[in-house]
Amino acid sequence: MFFAENIKFLRKRNKQSQADLSENLGITRTTLAGYEKSVQPPFKILIRFAEYFNVSIDALLRYDLSKLSEFQLSQIEKGFDVDVTGQKLRLLTISVDKEGKENIEMVPLKAQAGYTASYGDLEFIESLPKFSLPFLPTDKTYRTFQIQGDSMLPIPEGTWVTGSYIQDWSTIKDGTPCIIVTQDDGIVFKLLYKQLEKNQTFLLVSTNRNYKPYELPVNQVVEIWKFETYNGFEVK
Repeated sequence: MFFAENIKFLRKRNKQSQADLSENLGITRTTLAGYEKSVQPPFKILIRFAEYFNVSIDALLRYDLSKLSEFQLSQIEKGFDVDVTGQKLRLLTISVDKEGKENIEMVPLKAQAGYTASYGDLEFIESLPKFSLPFLPTDKTYRTFQIQGDSMLPIPEGTWVTGSYIQDWSTIKDGTPCIIVTQDDGIVFKLLYKQLEKNQTFLLVSTNRNYKPYELPVNQVVEIWKFETYNGFEVK
């Protein structure tokens, strides 16, 4: 928990002394000094701090606010429960074969609208075509998506692109080719650049320069899969 560090950081950010803040909160300066030295406050005091600084209790406890950008802090202070770390992600739904090994599910173009709506539905995931790639390391989870358009040449339209699941988006290196599953824009295959500190977006860039880069808000992203390999086979 980062409560002690955060209340001290927020106090100094507001240019307040311990005497000023304690008076505004209706507690003694000695009590505030104790909280800033990691004394655990009762829940009603947590609420008081959260309301005073206009920060959720979750953010006050879980995030080291001193490491966030001014934009991220402003978003939290506006009440947005944004994922400022890139780690608060959902569990991935997978299917396994008879031996308990993870399948590589295939998401054809005709199933992509259904995937963006049912990616957490085990029945839907199990209904997808499956195959295996023995040469891939077994310590990752893979999924294959059929791409449309020519924005990622030399990989042609209709190719099947296999990616490994990325749990922590903050670990992605800029310029990494990724399959991005979005809430509103379907499934896209692009070079990805992080702009989390700047404005909580990803910059998506095509290898085909006829397509302009564009920004995608991080809260529109459902899944990210790091490109591993591609195939040109047909699936019936």
